Amino acid sequence: MIKASYKKYVLEFKNASGTSRGILKTKETWFIILEENGKIGIGETGLFRGLSIDDVPNYEKKLEWVCNNIHLGLQKLVAEVFNFPSIQFGLEQAFLSLKSVNKFQLFPSEFTKGNLAISINGLVWMGDKGFMKQQIQEKLKKGFSCIKMKIGAINFEEEINLLKSIRKEFSAKEIELRVDANGAFSPKEALEKLKILSELDIHSIEQPIKQGQIEEMALLCQKTPLPIALDEELIGVFSYQQKKQLLETIQPQYIILKPSLIGGFTGSNDWIDVAKSNQINWWITSALESNIGLNAIAQFTYTLNNNLPQGLGTGSLFTNNLDSPLEVKNGALHYNNSKKWNTNLIL
Repeated sequence: MIKASYKKYVLEFKNASGTSRGILKTKETWFIILEENGKIGIGETGLFRGLSIDDVPNYEKKLEWVCNNIHLGLQKLVAEVFNFPSIQFGLEQAFLSLKSVNKFQLFPSEFTKGNLAISINGLVWMGDKGFMKQQIQEKLKKGFSCIKMKIGAINFEEEINLLKSIRKEFSAKEIELRVDANGAFSPKEALEKLKILSELDIHSIEQPIKQGQIEEMALLCQKTPLPIALDEELIGVFSYQQKKQLLETIQPQYIILKPSLIGGFTGSNDWIDVAKSNQINWWITSALESNIGLNAIAQFTYTLNNNLPQGLGTGSLFTNNLDSPLEVKNGALHYNNSKKWNTNLIL
């Protein structure tokens, strides 16, 4: 018989990290731990305050209910928590982990063997011009050929000047530049700003306007001189039919999948299926999980054979992350089997 429990854990950022939603210093997360016949399975329910659709007062109560009703099995539990995507994802991981020979190898592959790596983007957080420039230089030194820069918090002209300074030194062939506005532009100003950005050979812009403005976003995707990637727009869209309707209406150039926010592996596969049938490309991004969640996302991502740089370089952001074999080297995420897991803080 399976026994289940959950544990809360607070991740602490090495540097306060800026987004258009404010400054992040800590990040709460929870782990679902399963035990059966001496074996342990673990999954992370990566709730993101202020962003997750399941950021609700009864979140822990729902986790408690899940652990008390673990006998229902994965399928029934996932159906019961359909509006708690991060708990869905934690359950998927935990059951897969329990069944696996090695509880941390959910999708054994050439990646987990350490033979092949996943190309990732280098993330540049918002801040003043000096801080952002310093981060860009560090990412270039570390061998990243794709940089994602969060924009929308400081003066737009300053952000454009930063991007121009990169383009003076590196062409689009040498450095792929992605920008993420986190919904910072108003629908009235968005198209003009996209035109300015497009002159700098930007690969794509994530969520230029706030989610929920379907008609405005559809019009923007139709007129844009720069590929648009939907991100927050996918949060809270639960049924397959709703996903189909959303993508067919907006017709974005890309979608970005954050398993913790969209219902884990199952939710991600649904979005990919709909995107493919509409000739929409995609990539996968972590959402500030600990290395437990990041590990699951990375292994899953590798199995999907998507050659675009993925957004999986968040493991080194925290002072108290759990030691793992995940390692960022030369702009790629590697699985270094000489490095061991240390989960003493949670198990």
